[in-house]
Amino acid sequence: MDALQINAEIYRNLGVIAEDESSLVKAMKYVRKLAEKWKNDPTRMSKEEYFAKIDRARAQAERGEGIVFTNKEDMHAWLDSL
Repeated sequence: MDALQINAEIYRNLGVIAEDESSLVKAMKYVRKLAEKWKNDPTRMSKEEYFAKIDRARAQAERGEGIVFTNKEDMHAWLDSL
């Protein structure tokens, strides 16, 4: 399901409860709560920040600064050390 379909589904469902003010208020409060949570998410980044991070990682890999594992045991040991 893509964003356009999700939006359509949300509006269809809002149409179902459109006559019930208390249900609309509950929906509004929940959506507001989700929006605040999303806005304050410390892991959220802009598209520009995301692609800049990828570019930095590629440059590090090209300089040989990445971590290479030759087997999964080494990888698990490294992950367990974090």
